[in-house]
Amino acid sequence: MASPLLLFPVVMAPVVFAAVLAFLVRPRPVRIPIKGRHVFITGGSSGIGLALARLAAAEGARVSILARRAAHLQEARDAIRLATGVDVAVFSADVRDADAVAKAVEAAGPVDVLVCNHGVFTPQELEKQDLEEVRLMVEVNLMGTFNLIKAALPPMKQRTKATGLPASIAIMSSQAGQVGVYGYTAYSASKFALRGLAEALQHEVIADDIHVSMIFPPDTETPGFAEEHRRRPDLTNIIAGSSGGMKADDVAKKALDGIKSSRFIVPCNFEGTMLSIATAGLSPQSSFLTALAEVLGAGFMRFMGLCFQWNWFSSIENWHSKKKGM
Repeated sequence: MASPLLLFPVVMAPVVFAAVLAFLVRPRPVRIPIKGRHVFITGGSSGIGLALARLAAAEGARVSILARRAAHLQEARDAIRLATGVDVAVFSADVRDADAVAKAVEAAGPVDVLVCNHGVFTPQELEKQDLEEVRLMVEVNLMGTFNLIKAALPPMKQRTKATGLPASIAIMSSQAGQVGVYGYTAYSASKFALRGLAEALQHEVIADDIHVSMIFPPDTETPGFAEEHRRRPDLTNIIAGSSGGMKADDVAKKALDGIKSSRFIVPCNFEGTMLSIATAGLSPQSSFLTALAEVLGAGFMRFMGLCFQWNWFSSIENWHSKKKGM
């Protein structure tokens, strides 16, 4: 029978390791209050943005939504009022227009929680895709996010100092911002870039108690999803078709929970959680339990990633073989 003294190091090792991770994780976890605070959401007239606005309003936030089309904004405003009894402020602007964005943010007033939810997606092989479509995705998905953050950040810093409450900048990416997929060359590039923005930005704003969240939804049932799906190349449907989709309301709930928990990486389903572990890299981490999963799961998830890549490349080879045989 083993001596208790001999078993002591074995028992204590996991405890010590967890304690080390708890010491190392940064930024420190905080709760981001929503009730009574100003939540500003772009792309707020439909889909995930509208669902987020409805949830935030129901939790007692003062909500502002921004989108391009005034008519759609009014419809969204009416829908939120009907669902929650709360009126939200609406602002019409194109996120590519830095001046228009700055005017909208100034008119809305200092923001406590900024949700950069806007985005466009046109799937196609790069060789076939018009460069104007590529430019549109980069300008909306990436530059539009820069425009929003640049406009909202100075008054946000002043507000956190005045209130003593933490603030949040949440950026809506995509699982295509974690792994590149056939037919998503331009879209993935615009979404991968957001991660670099977010990681560097978190370093810059943590001293002001501002916490950055990156949200990675899968395919989501939004008004534009049917058209996006129709335009997908055949191989994209073969590779990405096995991934499970979600409803906008479910993504919004996961996103808002992640924002309130000040989590840097916010996955929205089981596949997203696995992707987050596989792609954790040098990203910030405030949860020692998630850090533990990342450390322990890194090797296994790399193996699973190799299995997925084998499957995808096999699908590509088989598709091309069949095409040549026709």
